[in-house]
Amino acid sequence: MTDTTARSVVHDSFVLERTYPAAPERVFAAWATIDAKSHWFGNDDEIERVGEHTLDFRPGGGEHLVAEAGGVRYDFDLTYYDIVEDERIVWAYEMKMDGRRMSVSIGTVEIRPVPGGTTLVMTEQGAFLDGLDTNAARAEGTGQFLDSLGTYLAQSA
Repeated sequence: MTDTTARSVVHDSFVLERTYPAAPERVFAAWATIDAKSHWFGNDDEIERVGEHTLDFRPGGGEHLVAEAGGVRYDFDLTYYDIVEDERIVWAYEMKMDGRRMSVSIGTVEIRPVPGGTTLVMTEQGAFLDGLDTNAARAEGTGQFLDSLGTYLAQSA
């Protein structure tokens, strides 16, 4: 049987920046454990976790999350490549939507001390596949997660 699905790839990137009134150690720690990260990553009211969220935060380790939103299943699988405590995290990940790979991306978080807190700079470079996602939509969703991180940091102060 021939697959008649149109295939495409769009390469794009975005950079998001947030400043939090928290020390770099606290911002970094929010990424490093499943307990902390589960409070802000993928916890939007519209997202329902339907599988275990696992996190092995070390170079060569990974993260896995399965969730549903609007009746659509999303699989998130990530591998960490570089972690510099309190300074930098680099990973690659793929997203699937109802079993179809929608993107493969490289993400980097840079954590920089500033007077009164921390500036976080997140850069993502993505290959968005077969029209299943767009750079603009990914940037919007990632921005919401970073805003949730800010809320988490304020509440856990």
